[in-house]
Amino acid sequence: MRQSRVNAKWALGTLAFALALPVIAQESPESLLPPGFGEAPPAPPASAPQPARPATPGAPVPMVQPLPPSSEVPSADNALAGEAVDELSEEELAAQKQKYDLPPGAQRSLDRVGPLTPARLGLEPDAFGGQSGLFLATLMKETRAPVTSRWASILLRRALLSATDTPRDINGADWVAERAWLLLRMGEADSARLLVQSVDSDKFTPRLYAVAMQTYLAAADPAGLCPLSTGALRYSKEPGWDMTRAICPALSGDQGSASAALNQAQRRGVVRGVDYRLAEKVVGTGFNARRSVKIEWDGVDGLTAWRFGLATALNVEIPDALYATAGRHVRAWEARAPALSAVRRLPGSEAAARLGVFSSQALVGFYSQLAADGDATPEIADKVDALRNAYRAGSPGERVQGMRTLWRDNGKPDYVGLIATAKAAAALPVTTIDAREAANLVASMLTAGYDRSAARWSGIARQAEGDGAGDLWALLAVGAPSAVVDISEGRVSSFADEAGAAKGQMLIAALAGLARLGPQDSASLAQDNGLNLAVNSRWARAIHQAAGRGEKATVALLAAVGMQAAEWNRLPAAHLYHIVAALHQVGLDPEARMIAAEAITRI
Repeated sequence: MRQSRVNAKWALGTLAFALALPVIAQESPESLLPPGFGEAPPAPPASAPQPARPATPGAPVPMVQPLPPSSEVPSADNALAGEAVDELSEEELAAQKQKYDLPPGAQRSLDRVGPLTPARLGLEPDAFGGQSGLFLATLMKETRAPVTSRWASILLRRALLSATDTPRDINGADWVAERAWLLLRMGEADSARLLVQSVDSDKFTPRLYAVAMQTYLAAADPAGLCPLSTGALRYSKEPGWDMTRAICPALSGDQGSASAALNQAQRRGVVRGVDYRLAEKVVGTGFNARRSVKIEWDGVDGLTAWRFGLATALNVEIPDALYATAGRHVRAWEARAPALSAVRRLPGSEAAARLGVFSSQALVGFYSQLAADGDATPEIADKVDALRNAYRAGSPGERVQGMRTLWRDNGKPDYVGLIATAKAAAALPVTTIDAREAANLVASMLTAGYDRSAARWSGIARQAEGDGAGDLWALLAVGAPSAVVDISEGRVSSFADEAGAAKGQMLIAALAGLARLGPQDSASLAQDNGLNLAVNSRWARAIHQAAGRGEKATVALLAAVGMQAAEWNRLPAAHLYHIVAALHQVGLDPEARMIAAEAITRI
């Protein structure tokens, strides 16, 4: 056991040489905001972790699952999980524990966990109010992520990372676990790891150990599991933790222990097939290793977190057909995988931007890496050249031409292209151009929150005619910081007639929620266009009640609960109204406006 502790201690240091993986999450999450952008689950453990017990209904059931528990593992295998603990007496264990425990002054409290504070763009500590932790945990578990709106996801990320007070009826480590688990399903692997690392290892619960396994695999950081391995093996029968008996010694240079553990796992049938071969390949990357393993995906019918995490850490290419078996969030996990080249990370980076994991600035920075990648295809090179022109060309016309190339279809621009050109569009001088292009410029700015820059185009909107004029007006009507265009019942009605029922309803819902239409005009327009703004569901009542209590984080979570449609055209306009109105009421008006503008852009 002493040797296993030493292995865990040194695993992080040697991994930089073995796999070139990250071992510490970024100090703080990237801000995605531009400057000036203003029934309950089974009760989780209420105290310290208890001895191993069967999995509970509250354990993670991931969309991309870890190694499934094997029904073929002989019952004798369960004894191995307790061997390391039984090597020492209780007195010896206590002495060892004292060596590695932090002094009281360095221990971190579970009363309030999160890297974001109000001074660092976080929400207030009481942003969840007095809500039941079990109720909030249920909402988080049941939310199907990613959610429809990029901006709703950005806001939810901010809420989940904020240093908010731990609710009274949930263990603090379990509260962190639920937040991290939702972040993972949103595509936020780095943010989830940041939360997991905010809890001292001696305070981990079975729930947090389960989420930690998912988190470090999503971050392609198997070394991150090593400091947790000994504790996790006391409470979990998850095969992935069992395999750390081989992986962690290998990463610290103890090939003898690693090979023995790997061979024992093979004999016991802990994992099989590609799952075993991936673990074997990780062991083979350690110092003094003599294993050479080839990974073949033939016959593999699904992508699990274990397969994603180890393959990505090893720079083993995963077939697109396997990515198709997983959710969109898995591609976003890929976006920051350090072992992959920029070209390999292109699909993941664009998915990350679309979902709100990457900011516009991060996306542009990624494209700049592509420019220096010798493996870039001609198509990628053309995209990089277009982006360079969008930002640096000598004349406004040339810059707009570069943007148009990235938008692909001027009538229905690519959303990732709009995100990439946001800052370039914001820097463009106001000039008389085609209404459709002006609408796309404003839409691009609002993808990144450049609402004040967008408002400069209100004069063009007042004069614009023809194709795109309606969209330009509508985007400014909902997205500008204040009313800069005419917002009358007649103007809104004309837009609804021209744009169609779906977009017209979304505009009415947004303007009503932002209180930019009076109550009578809102009611009249809603009735004429078949839109019901009544608070007539449990969810609608819940989000309005949370807004009435001023609970920003609860509102952000309930907004995501109301935005679980796969596409914008499947989201009821009434949901947009309740979300925008609640956000507006609690002072999150900028986010409310950006969500409304996103609706106009993406329908």
